[in-house]
Amino acid sequence: MVTVLEREMYTEAEAARLLNVAQGTLHYWLEGGTSRRKAYKPVLRTEPTGKRTVTWAEFVEAGLLRQYRRHHKVPMAELRAFIDRMREDLGVPYPLADRRPYVVNKDLVLKAQVSSGLDPEFHLVAAISGQLVLTPPSQNFFDRVDWEGDQAAGWLPIAEEGSTVRIRPDVRFGRPAVKGISTAAIWEQEDAGEDVEDLAALYSLTVADVRWALAYENAERAKNSRTA
Repeated sequence: MVTVLEREMYTEAEAARLLNVAQGTLHYWLEGGTSRRKAYKPVLRTEPTGKRTVTWAEFVEAGLLRQYRRHHKVPMAELRAFIDRMREDLGVPYPLADRRPYVVNKDLVLKAQVSSGLDPEFHLVAAISGQLVLTPPSQNFFDRVDWEGDQAAGWLPIAEEGSTVRIRPDVRFGRPAVKGISTAAIWEQEDAGEDVEDLAALYSLTVADVRWALAYENAERAKNSRTA
């Protein structure tokens, strides 16, 4: 039986767009590659699969890599070794899409950081006054995930406090939505002339919900127009 984490949700191109990373970068994280006659293993998969689809767990874990690659130019070899060690120690195939390393198993993360040779600048947890705490990039990632039990159940595509836009594997086929209503559908109706207040009433949303949906869609369209 395929679990939610293992469910194939997106094409590479769509996942890259939702995560705001280059598709070539995401493909390298998933499948590895060859550079200067040297082969590099995948970062998010144990071995290349040849698939151009992305599972929900791979999407979530790519969100953490995006966070770290955006704020720190983390060497992929170190990250790959760290993730491999976390898989082994935690006993799960998707350790970064699991809540436990960020909450109750920070000691395992600390050991994996050291044993994999991950530079302290790139650590996910740090010892502060005798306590293990999440570093800012990993805390930001943790806060952008909706957790149900120990599994990642949702992703916040807008890293702004108060946003109600979510990406969930069980809602709108994993496309951005506000309380189950597609953000794209809200944008299209507003673009056709519908008032924000009328849209809120139509979908039983608050005006703030509608404005968050529009803010997300407008930002996406502006980004796409710049890269077109």
